Amino acid sequence: MVAVARILDWPLDPAEENLQVLWDAVSIARAVKGTASADFTVSGVEIDSRDVQPGDLFFALKGEAMDGHRFVEMAFAKGAAAVVVDRPVDGPHILVADTMDALERLGAAARLRARGPVIGVTGSVGKTGVKEMIFAALDRSSRGDAHRSVKSYNNHVGVPLSLARMPGRARFGVFEMGMNHAGEIAALTRQVRPHVAVITTIAPAHIEMLGSEEAIARAKAEIFEGLEAGGTAVIPIDSPHYGALREAALACGAQVVAFGKAADADVRLLDTVAAIGGGSLVTVDMGDRRVCYTVAAPGEHQVINSLAVMAAVRAVKGDLGAAGVALAEMGGMAGRGARVEIDVEGGEPDADGRRKALLIDESYNANPASMRATLAQLGRAPAQRRIAVLGAMKELGSHGPDYHAALAGPIREVPVDYAVLVGEEMAALAAELGKSPPSEVGKPVPFAHCPSVREAVETLRAFGLRRDDAILVKGSNSVGLAALVTALSKQEG
Repeated sequence: MVAVARILDWPLDPAEENLQVLWDAVSIARAVKGTASADFTVSGVEIDSRDVQPGDLFFALKGEAMDGHRFVEMAFAKGAAAVVVDRPVDGPHILVADTMDALERLGAAARLRARGPVIGVTGSVGKTGVKEMIFAALDRSSRGDAHRSVKSYNNHVGVPLSLARMPGRARFGVFEMGMNHAGEIAALTRQVRPHVAVITTIAPAHIEMLGSEEAIARAKAEIFEGLEAGGTAVIPIDSPHYGALREAALACGAQVVAFGKAADADVRLLDTVAAIGGGSLVTVDMGDRRVCYTVAAPGEHQVINSLAVMAAVRAVKGDLGAAGVALAEMGGMAGRGARVEIDVEGGEPDADGRRKALLIDESYNANPASMRATLAQLGRAPAQRRIAVLGAMKELGSHGPDYHAALAGPIREVPVDYAVLVGEEMAALAAELGKSPPSEVGKPVPFAHCPSVREAVETLRAFGLRRDDAILVKGSNSVGLAALVTALSKQEG
């Protein structure tokens, strides 16, 4: 089969995706310095009993408010092949002194047996999307032999769990690392030990904990401390923190690959034009070649993210053609840019008797930079009316009121036809929108300030969604706007 056909002939037939042995009792006991009660094999690793699948190894972790040992019976009832515990239980188990320590040790053992390059991804904005893009590119070219951290498993529990889940056959590993305090990335990167470290965008997320963007950049740059010898640092050249990031990477012995629009970028954006379906057709200069590909996910920020993806794929000698195909196929993820049509009641029906509106689901996370980017994206969406449902941005500390109020400018520039503001932190933005706008930005933006998601749903329904509306839903995950997305999608109360 020729290379192009192999790239396009994907995914494999489901029959080829049978469960395989991930760990056996002997290798687990050796890795975690524990004692096995019986011989067994496992095909997965889980820490939440609700998510256990048949064949999984369940770790009974102990937290401040919850002890996983309470759920051992549930894990077995759901088909767990064995459990890791700090006390003997009925059923196959590995007995250890500390279950969290055991999880970290199993993750370390998985990293030690990895036979291919590992990529680490961090940043204030876009790290989950970039991680998923890199994985899709490498998974396609390796025909299923790539592994990544799922969802946003990027903290002190999620990273070792994601490592422990990596099959020994994996040809590539892609891991996300997050933080809200200095020193956290340093601890995670020493577990992942990446061959390539990617930083997406530096923005004032978690500024409440770190105090300044400069401090955030330093914390993100900790990812270079875990780089394997001769590793590559992929960093954004257009960032005001590029110099500091580059210096930190070089100090760790990294080869620096810069991506962005600047003339001296190693992976440089040459041109981008709108593609059919809302994405972008992108042309990139990679030094010795030019590459043209389509990015399905809309927005300039996704174009820039794709440069980081191409840089990372090339750094691990991946297939750039497969990467281009993967980027052309990947739309937004639920909570992170997914675009779905929803049924609405207002407006005239189309020729098929339907009334459809566009829902842009960005409900998982928000910070000042991503808010501005997605509002600009809303402005480019084809629509009769543009409606923004914006939830509070968390972890901004004393800077919060100013950052929230500053969103008034982007909202007016879109322009937004109606804004629904959710959460008490949005009071500053409500106050700003309530002022008379400067003459050059036109009339005031109608808005409602709601204390809860339920009230926001009711407010939207009272406003009346119509055919050909575009509705952006974005806020920090803790605000709970995913419930509003569900309500609008399914027309639930």
